[in-house]
Amino acid sequence: MSGRRATIHDVAREACVSAATVSKILNGVQTVKRANVDRVQEAIRKLKYRADPVASELRQGQRRLIAAIVPELENSFFGALLQGIDEAAEAAGYKVIIGTSRESEDREIEVVQRMHDWRVAGAILVPVVSECGLGASKLSELGISSVLVDRVASSTIFDTVAADNYKASADVADYLAEQGHQQFLVHCATTTSQAIDNRARGFTDRLAERNGNASVDTLLHQPEADDQREQLRRYFDVKGCDAQPTAIFSLSQHSTLIALSELRRRALAIPEQVALVGFDDADWMQTTWPSITTVSQPVDEMARLAVKTLLTRLAKTADTIPVQHLEPCALCIRESTELDPTHNILRYAVEK
Repeated sequence: MSGRRATIHDVAREACVSAATVSKILNGVQTVKRANVDRVQEAIRKLKYRADPVASELRQGQRRLIAAIVPELENSFFGALLQGIDEAAEAAGYKVIIGTSRESEDREIEVVQRMHDWRVAGAILVPVVSECGLGASKLSELGISSVLVDRVASSTIFDTVAADNYKASADVADYLAEQGHQQFLVHCATTTSQAIDNRARGFTDRLAERNGNASVDTLLHQPEADDQREQLRRYFDVKGCDAQPTAIFSLSQHSTLIALSELRRRALAIPEQVALVGFDDADWMQTTWPSITTVSQPVDEMARLAVKTLLTRLAKTADTIPVQHLEPCALCIRESTELDPTHNILRYAVEK
C-alpha cells in the first residue's frame, strides 16, 4: 500500500467480505458470522487499519471536532488554557485541533479557514486583537459557531469568556495606593490587545478616582525584545533618581520579566525602592527572588466555560443573544511588594 492509510474497502478485500460487513463489525453488530468476524479482525491487524473519525462523523452527520486557536504556544497562560479546553472537550466526547495565529491577524484568517476546511463543529478563539478583529470576522463570515476568549469585551455576534481585567487592575491600584505610592509606571512589552487596554484603563481610572495628584506614566510598546529593554532603560535614564516610579504595574508575564531584569540591572531594591506587580501568574514568579506579586487569572474556569458555552450553542439550547462571561481574578501578594507578606491572596479578591 506504499504507506497509504488503509480504508474500509482495503479491509473488505483482504477479508473477502463486503464493505458493509466490515462496517457492521466495526459498529458492534452481533449478527455477523463468526468466521467473517475473525477474517475481518485479522485483516485489520495485518493492514493496521484505523477508523477515520472525520469521515465517520461526516457520514453520520455528526461533527465532534473543535478548533482551539491561540496567539502563541510559548505563553504559559495559553498552554494552560488549551489543556483545560482539551480536558473539558474530551469529557464531553469531543476532540480538539489546535492552531496558532502567531500574533498575526493575517495568519489568524488562514488558520480559521483551515479549521473550516477540517469541518470543525465549532471554534474557540483567543483573538490577536479583540472581538472586532479579522479572525472573528472570518468566523462570522464562514458561519462557524464560536466562543471568543481572553482578549475580548462583549460581542453582539459571539459568546465571550474573559477575566475581569479592568476590576483586577483597579484592585492593584487600590493596593499600591494604600501602601502610600504616588509615582507609578504602567508597563507593557507585548502586543496591545483588548485585555491589555482594559488592564491599563482599570489601573489608571482607579488611581484618578482615589488620588488626582498621583503621577502615572504609561509605557506600552510592541517591538522586538532588545528594543523593549532599551525603551525601559531610556525611560529610567530620563526620569532620574528623584522622579523614578516607586511602583511598577507590568501588564503581562513578558513585561514583568523585562521590568524585573531592568530593576536588577540598576541595583534597585525590590520592594524597598520600587514595588513590582505583574499580571498573569507563572511558576517563575513564585520561585524567583524576590517572588513576584501578580494577578492570577482563573484559567481553568475560563477553559471550562468556553467549552460549555460552545457546546450549548452547538446543541442549540442557548438563547439567541450572545452572553458575556466575566470571571474574577485574584491578586497574589509576594515579596516584590511586601517584605514579609503574611498571606497570598489580596483581600480585594476575597471580600469584594
